[in-house]
Amino acid sequence: MYKICVFGGTTEGRELVEFLNAQPCEVTACVATEYGQALLPEAERLTVSARRLPADEIKALLTDRHFDLVIDATHPYAASITKSIARACAETGVERWRLLRGASDAPEDAVFVESTEKAIEFLDQTEGNILLTTGSKELKAYSQIKDFAERVYARVLPLEDSLVLCREAGVKAAHILAMQGPFSEEMNTAMLRAIGAKWLVTKDGGAAGGFAEKAAAAAKTGVRLLVIGRPAEADGIGLSETVARLCARFSFGRVPHVCVVGIGPGSEAAQTGEVRAAIEHTDCLIGAARMLEVAARPGQLRVAAIAPDAIAAAIAAHPECSNFTVLMSGDTGFFSGTKKLLPLLPNCHVRVLPGLSSMSYLCARLGKRYEEAVPVSLHGREHDIAADVRAQETVFALVGGEGGMAKLCARLVDAGLGAVRVSVGERLSYPDEKITCGTAAELASREFDKLSVALIENPAPDAVVTHGLPDEVFLREMDPAHVVPMTKSEVRAVCLSKLALTERAVCWDVGAGTGSVSIEMALQAKRGRVYAVERQEDALALLARNKAAFSAGNLEIVSGTAPAACEALPAPTHVFLGGTAGNLNGILDAALRKNPHVRIVATAVTLESVGALAARMADFEKAECVSLQAARARTAGSYHLMQGQNPVYIFTMQKRREQA
Repeated sequence: MYKICVFGGTTEGRELVEFLNAQPCEVTACVATEYGQALLPEAERLTVSARRLPADEIKALLTDRHFDLVIDATHPYAASITKSIARACAETGVERWRLLRGASDAPEDAVFVESTEKAIEFLDQTEGNILLTTGSKELKAYSQIKDFAERVYARVLPLEDSLVLCREAGVKAAHILAMQGPFSEEMNTAMLRAIGAKWLVTKDGGAAGGFAEKAAAAAKTGVRLLVIGRPAEADGIGLSETVARLCARFSFGRVPHVCVVGIGPGSEAAQTGEVRAAIEHTDCLIGAARMLEVAARPGQLRVAAIAPDAIAAAIAAHPECSNFTVLMSGDTGFFSGTKKLLPLLPNCHVRVLPGLSSMSYLCARLGKRYEEAVPVSLHGREHDIAADVRAQETVFALVGGEGGMAKLCARLVDAGLGAVRVSVGERLSYPDEKITCGTAAELASREFDKLSVALIENPAPDAVVTHGLPDEVFLREMDPAHVVPMTKSEVRAVCLSKLALTERAVCWDVGAGTGSVSIEMALQAKRGRVYAVERQEDALALLARNKAAFSAGNLEIVSGTAPAACEALPAPTHVFLGGTAGNLNGILDAALRKNPHVRIVATAVTLESVGALAARMADFEKAECVSLQAARARTAGSYHLMQGQNPVYIFTMQKRREQA
């Protein structure tokens, strides 16, 4: 079995030991204090040395144990111990790797000095309170600073040794901040403001040392950073590369365990016990910054990532970690990124834990049942909610972005639904949770938090689900002298039936006329898109008015002559041809190029059009022609006579026939 020695005392060293504990090797971890030992996990093949080793004892340890590899993961500023380890490895012939954390970016107004001595010289020439975050070992030296006892506050570990060094240096008890990190930007900000600091003294501890959080807090509070420059080392490698090299060198395996959890509406109180346990015991926490701020535990590695590919990349970038927890807002199965993430984790053991959805939470707050509610997400999606609200008694909407809720209410008002009841939940489960109820018209001008959801109730939904609206509901004329042709109700009903539309269909209506077919398509394909192609100016004007009358938000009017007007349109799933202006073959070919399986329904009245369509039937695997003639009753004095309409030929064609 391989033997590996890790000199630690850093976050990277601890994470490396945790990785090695899961591998077929014996590990010896050397740390300087009992505190460092307490942070290491217990493991069967792990031996821990918790005291400072002089150079001769390091050499003796390497000689006695016959290690296959020594990894120096000590602090970047611990130059003396690094030299001792390097010399001992050279004298015993043991291979040594140096694990180094990356340097950090600093703000432009930061002051850099080479050493503690230079930092003391600089601070002695300044005014204002100082927060020292460089540890307790060098506090005695800082006591030379002018007005040291009044100006200097020391943040140190909550250990007796640290407190003794503070007292010996002359730091007042009220100026000792004995706390264990990591420290968030908010915590650093609160400390700087509490002591009225003008300077924050730090070493460049990289991401693991919380440098970015310190820099951000300093910028927020107007405090200047004094950074003690780190010693230059040319032969170090990062933690991820170290783990990758170990896997290659010793054939170590790594199958990450990934737990994807729903954290509910937001607060920790709304999380399930199972989710809290997964967060508590993870090696690496991944999610949006807002969620990490609520869920992360002290000392946890956290990665801010939202997009599924960014989450998968974060898992791959941390081979030192065995257990990952990915935070999803709400429930993992309710408009969640979980769906797109799971296919990106083929080489991981994945577990998915549900959470409390915002729909369930809001309805509970309102005392409403939601088994018949239709959920809709408008967060980063294009969807016209008016069609859902018109047809359903209850709709639940996830809304994202600035002004999203006001836009939703305004859309309902535009669609003639201003009287429906809207209950808006803002920042659900947080201390500043707020629920506002009113009509869409009343709430359209209000401002709401971008973390908002809504329950919309329509007491009089339009329950009609069949097609074939009466002809009189459509506008056909701009004036009595200009009547635009329209597909009659009876023919329209059969054509829509033959189209066999789906809820998410992408439709072309070529030769749309007044838009009667287009509008019925849009009403049927609520989550789809309809493109009404028309070249006549008077028909286009009527199209726009009919669209507005039916609030058909998923209907787009395309001005032009097909097939040229169709070139920029998305691939259709369904095409209706009501008029082709002699361009039948070009239109069919354009639709088939975009989707060879498109379903096409076309009407013909003239024998020439019938012949042209009949000639194309052989190009399809599925093709049929129906002749339809309808008659309507009209009054003639005291009698009612049936008046026949022109016979219409309805062609249905699908799937291009493969050429032999």
